Amino acid sequence: MKYGSLVFEESEFLSIKKFQEKNLTIEDYAHKNVLELLGQHMTIAMCLNDEDIPFDIITINAIIKVSGASGIRQTFQIVPPDEVDIKKNKISVISSLGASVIGRAVGDKISYGLPGDLVSLTITKVTQPNSANKNATKVIETKKVKIY
Repeated sequence: MKYGSLVFEESEFLSIKKFQEKNLTIEDYAHKNVLELLGQHMTIAMCLNDEDIPFDIITINAIIKVSGASGIRQTFQIVPPDEVDIKKNKISVISSLGASVIGRAVGDKISYGLPGDLVSLTITKVTQPNSANKNATKVIETKKVKIY
C-alpha cells in the first residue's frame, strides 16, 4: 500500500463500519473473506479530516480505473450500498471489488476474484468529487515514463 495502510476520511470510516455491521449475514465465502480482510485493515487504518485526504485515495463516490496484465481495463464508481447501479458501473463499497479498493491509492495493486481465479489489478486513476465545489473534480493518474 502506497501509504502503508488504508486511508479514510473519518465520517466515511464510520459509515463503512455501519455498512459492514448490517451485512454480517453474507454467505458468499469470497465476499465474506474480503469484508473480513477490510475489517482487519481498518483496525490499523489512518483516519484523517476531509481536507487532509490525499487526492489519490479511493473514497466513497470516487471514480476508479483499474488495469491488469491480461489487458483488463475497468472503470467504476464506489458508492454506498443503497446507491448500487451495475448498469452505471456504481459498485457498493462493501462489495468484493469495492472492499478491495476503498482506502487505497493510485498505484496500489489488488487481487480480486475467487480463490484459484484471482486477477491482479493496479489502480491507475482516481477521480474524486471536490468537496469544496461539487461540480469540480480532481484527477490523479499514474503516468508511465520511458527511461532511455
